[in-house]
Amino acid sequence: MKSIRFPQPFRHVHPPIRNVNELFDERRTYGQRAADRVALVMGSWKFVIIQTAVLSVWVVLNVTAYIYHWDPYPFILMNLVLSLQAAYTAPIIMMSQNRLAEKDRIEAHNDYMVNQKAEEEVRVILEHLDAQNEALEKIHQMLLEKSMRG
Repeated sequence: MKSIRFPQPFRHVHPPIRNVNELFDERRTYGQRAADRVALVMGSWKFVIIQTAVLSVWVVLNVTAYIYHWDPYPFILMNLVLSLQAAYTAPIIMMSQNRLAEKDRIEAHNDYMVNQKAEEEVRVILEHLDAQNEALEKIHQMLLEKSMRG
């Protein structure tokens, strides 16, 4: 009786997939964390509501002169404060957005690598299934030959 030789399994080794968010957070500097925090706070409804309330109180107090009239109409001091806020906030938020865009590029590259690994795994599985089909065909032929003889 012929012996059937089964193919050796294909050995494929690749590093484990890591969470891109963890990798990215490990590399963040203090400045990047601060920019993210500023963007998070200033991009919230809570900030908009508080700022609206503060500016409304500012206007009411200065129009009515209930307390010392420190910024009379047309509120030049308030405009200066808001301009300074905008001058610093916009670049900080842009830094955060640039970092998030970099993170998106890294995630896209990671997705590409995962897809390549998955494609390789599928190819290996299909090759293994083909080898099994060939082995089963040989076994089937051997059984047919044996049944015809005996």
